[in-house]
Amino acid sequence: MTKSYMAKPADVVRQWHVVDAEGKILGRLATRLATVLCGKHRPTFTPHVDTGDFVVVVNAAKVRVTGRKLDQKPYHILSRRPGHMRTKTLREMMATRPDQVIREAVRRMLPHSNLGRRMLRKLKIFKGSTHPHAAQNPQPLAMP
Repeated sequence: MTKSYMAKPADVVRQWHVVDAEGKILGRLATRLATVLCGKHRPTFTPHVDTGDFVVVVNAAKVRVTGRKLDQKPYHILSRRPGHMRTKTLREMMATRPDQVIREAVRRMLPHSNLGRRMLRKLKIFKGSTHPHAAQNPQPLAMP
């Protein structure tokens, strides 16, 4: 009889990946990023341990969406004050904060717990094609 493998936080070896978001569809990109951040792409995946890798996303401003989402998908901005909830469309968010659009899409696919918040901290998103994480030698992430 074989025992189940449970990863320990000290045993996890993290890698760095880089993804070029230019021309990628937002939802499909977000599911792949969430999978890598959770560590589900590894055979040593353990649900209660953060076994995921770091991901650097470049060209976030050039991500695509399908259908009529640019004008119909709302984003709610909360200021924690009564009556101060603002609503912007995806088109307005892409013009001002394209990194926030990708971060929200990935955040909603991660666990809604302390573990999910820790996973989200490993996601680095940049509008342009340059990033300051070249010293970590990130490898290109294969996108299906």
